[in-house]
Amino acid sequence: MKMSSPVHGRLDYLDAARAFALLLGIVFHASISFMPIFIGWAVMDISTSDLVPMFMLISHSFRLALFFLIAGFFSHMTFHRTGTAKFLQSRLVRIAIPLVIGWLLLRPLLVSGWIMGAESLRGEVNILAALQAGFATLGDLPKDLLVGSHLWFLYYLLFISLSVVLIRSLVNKHKPTKDKLIDIADRITHWLCHSRLALIAIAMPTAACLWFMDHWGMDTPDKSLVPHIPATLIYGGFFLLGWLLHRQADLVAQFARITAGKLMLCVVAIIAANLLSAFEMQLAHPHYYLLKTGFAFSYALMMWSLVALTLGLFKRCFDRPSKTIRYLADSSYWLYLIHLPIVIWLQIALAELPLHWSLKLAAICAITISLSLVLYAVFVRSTFIGFILNGKRKTPYLSQQTRRKPRF
Repeated sequence: MKMSSPVHGRLDYLDAARAFALLLGIVFHASISFMPIFIGWAVMDISTSDLVPMFMLISHSFRLALFFLIAGFFSHMTFHRTGTAKFLQSRLVRIAIPLVIGWLLLRPLLVSGWIMGAESLRGEVNILAALQAGFATLGDLPKDLLVGSHLWFLYYLLFISLSVVLIRSLVNKHKPTKDKLIDIADRITHWLCHSRLALIAIAMPTAACLWFMDHWGMDTPDKSLVPHIPATLIYGGFFLLGWLLHRQADLVAQFARITAGKLMLCVVAIIAANLLSAFEMQLAHPHYYLLKTGFAFSYALMMWSLVALTLGLFKRCFDRPSKTIRYLADSSYWLYLIHLPIVIWLQIALAELPLHWSLKLAAICAITISLSLVLYAVFVRSTFIGFILNGKRKTPYLSQQTRRKPRF
């Protein structure tokens, strides 16, 4: 089977899609306080909406799956270009270091947010005391290491990346096995990108993993350093597909093509998942397990179709160089790392204001992203922090302007 050559250059639409997945995570977290029922979040706003659970169900199904697929694609690109040793070094610098340092810096702020959220219900918030209590929790290590942090995705990205490299090194020791497995993997990838039944077929094993989640839909695996097997299999599957797609880069366009059939499957899956989600707590329902099976399959189909359609949409709209998109792509990693404490503090500050939930949500997202971008421009982009997050240091925009020769 003839394979295409891997892509080595930067693909603008994939950068844009990755930035979208991370920015969508900011909106997702900002919306939680507007849920119509209390789900254990730091604070519950006085203005809520039934639209929020629908948005959260849909966005949570695919945003990190999309991120892991793109991460797999670019990971194979880096691995193919630099080799094993430098690839592992890059994972240490770009994932492990932000995970450790980010956790130590952000966890106290997050814990303080939860404390202030509880205090706000009584109308008395002591910011200084909450911060002191938050930093005091660092003394409880290693208890609840990942709990209360959104950085678990880095832990799983690191774990999955290292697992793929380890499995690859083991397979490479026996060339006949290696050649056979590579051929099988390439043929499966080719079929997944061309067959009209591919999304339905791949949704089945995904639904089987979803069945073993603690809740209906994707769990947030932040309770332990022991990998959550169903979540690892699903996110690892998307990562592996991205890894394999880079081997046959021309197949990305096939996987991401927007068709009427794919759109119809997506719409039906979204409607079915939202309708069936209402039965999650009805354990005594005579058809509970049948309903759960239907939800798991529709959720999996929603997940895969939204990932493919999002890639297709971004390929149509952003498959060209853009300084704005490039800047957002570079900054999106930082934005996602830093956003959650800002979001929670803003949710607490706005929770009791008599404003419509949509205005508050828009304000929280706008302030969070704007503040994070300012911090990125001043303290990150051209510093060693930017080097850790994005590789080569970027020249500040203002410096670029001053270096231009004046025109006469």
